[in-house]
Amino acid sequence: MIDDDASIGTLVGRLVEDARGLAGAEIALVKARAGERIGAYKNAIVFFAIAGVLSLATLIALLVGLILSLATLVGPGLATLIVVVAMLAIAGALAVVGKGKLAPPKLDPLP
Repeated sequence: MIDDDASIGTLVGRLVEDARGLAGAEIALVKARAGERIGAYKNAIVFFAIAGVLSLATLIALLVGLILSLATLVGPGLATLIVVVAMLAIAGALAVVGKGKLAPPKLDPLP
């Protein structure tokens, strides 16, 4: 509502107050949207975490079974050593590949 008797200072004050209110409302809207998105992903994160834990437990069971199977052929100590060395070799190879993926691309020099 515009008042004919209002001074320029009063009008500018109202404008600033309205701008602050609008900015506050926009910030609240962005926070609400972000909270909604996080809430939607929260359940997915829980299921991914459970899947990761179960996968790790499965891998451990597989390695224990492999050690027990090899133990009948070469003994428990050597079977454990074979499986540990093999897993470290696989982990090392994966780490080298991963490191290669992090390297910056090499640019050809300009002619």
